[in-house]
Amino acid sequence: MACPPVNETRAVFVGAVRCVRTPPPLGLTLAGTLRGHPGEDATLAFAGVAPADCPELLRDAEVEPLEGGGFALRAAGRVWRIDAPYAHLHRCIDTAFYAALPPRPVPLAKRLLWRLVLALAASRAGPTLLRRLGR
Repeated sequence: MACPPVNETRAVFVGAVRCVRTPPPLGLTLAGTLRGHPGEDATLAFAGVAPADCPELLRDAEVEPLEGGGFALRAAGRVWRIDAPYAHLHRCIDTAFYAALPPRPVPLAKRLLWRLVLALAASRAGPTLLRRLGR
């Protein structure tokens, strides 16, 4: 499993988890929120065959690798075996990334230009003048 979120051996989802069956090479994809990473969407894709009786929606699912190969998916008191040689974890961290960056200031010339355009649009003759300038 690539980049496990909780420790070296398991991924723990919190809340609703969508189970999407797809054609090979990815047989099953789990989508939800990982414990310890609120507000970040995460997908865990398995390169293998999806269990036939796995529902489309689970709650509080856990995934861990099995010693003989494959993975165990635990949720709602049940265990499903996923026969896959590997899994790929993807976390969408864009919200946290952009929150850490300071906003870029808008250049003075651009602010003045838009102030002028909006003032013209609000005036009586402004829309006519802006239409002529746009041609």
